[in-house]
Amino acid sequence: MALLDQPLSGDGDDEVVELADESPESLFEFLAARGWGDGLPVVAPTAARVERMLVACDADPDTLLGVVPLRDGAATMRTVAINAVLAGCPPEVLPVVAAAVRALTRPEVNLRGVQATTHPVAPLVIVHGEAVERYGFNATTGTFGPGNRANATVGRAVRFVLLHVGGARPGAGDAATQGQPSKYTYCIAEHGAASPWPAYHRSRGVDAPSAVTVACGENPHNFHDMESDEPVRVLTKAASVMATLGTNNACISQGEFFVVLCPEHAATIAARGWSRGDVQAFLYEQARLPRATLRRAFDIVAWQPWLAAIEDDAALLPMTDHPDNVRVLVAGGPGKHSCVIPSWGMTKSVTVAVEP
Repeated sequence: MALLDQPLSGDGDDEVVELADESPESLFEFLAARGWGDGLPVVAPTAARVERMLVACDADPDTLLGVVPLRDGAATMRTVAINAVLAGCPPEVLPVVAAAVRALTRPEVNLRGVQATTHPVAPLVIVHGEAVERYGFNATTGTFGPGNRANATVGRAVRFVLLHVGGARPGAGDAATQGQPSKYTYCIAEHGAASPWPAYHRSRGVDAPSAVTVACGENPHNFHDMESDEPVRVLTKAASVMATLGTNNACISQGEFFVVLCPEHAATIAARGWSRGDVQAFLYEQARLPRATLRRAFDIVAWQPWLAAIEDDAALLPMTDHPDNVRVLVAGGPGKHSCVIPSWGMTKSVTVAVEP
């Protein structure tokens, strides 16, 4: 079996390596010897498979999508395609993976910090617009979970780029104290048909048929409300999940929250005339803790000057310094469970168009 070697990590020119046989065991040993892979079975990145992926997307192999810290590897379209094959991606989803890599390497993401921190942060990839149906992403029941090839493999391909091109292996580059399951794969799709508000990417100023958002944060924190027929009770539960001392948002005021509402909660909220902006404003006002509680918990804080200047211990301080840091979208299926995704803090989400 012949497979491409060097471009997996963005180093050097194409090099073809011959393995003695095509068994999963031989491939696993080859990858393990180089510190590659995520510990799960992979698809061999043969030259033929990589070429099929590039041809299917009409992609220039030498296009540079970004430079990936910590080792500052070059993420070219070919490099990304090789990692996408390794992850099991169908060829047609390569533009989505490429868009996610372009977004991740934007400076506001602070990918060097994301890669190296002891926090268990992982980039969440959110797919929006026409690409959801076209490429078969699951935006409904179990969107965060297993069972869908596009979701699972796109998230895994992005992780492989971070591992192989960026060098973020546990211990050597990724210092996360405990890690989190989303470091294997973390990709969902916005359920645009069930959303009462404009598509999320258009709310971020991206006027394109399809788009990808990357947001670096924790695993989803569930909240449920099976009874309410008005917004306040539903969103008060979301605010209670946000207002906790355990997340970085408590001590880093620029951090975002992604609030992913299930269709039923979103419908309940919108039925009372609430816009996405109304949801953001309510959660900003409600997700608060007393200054005294926060200052007892933290000696070091990264707060905006206006927050740091407040000296009244009884004052309720917001968990983020601006309503726009509360990002709201709809995903999932039937059932009244939604989630909050806290940020690592020193990072901003990025939304970019998916280029055909």
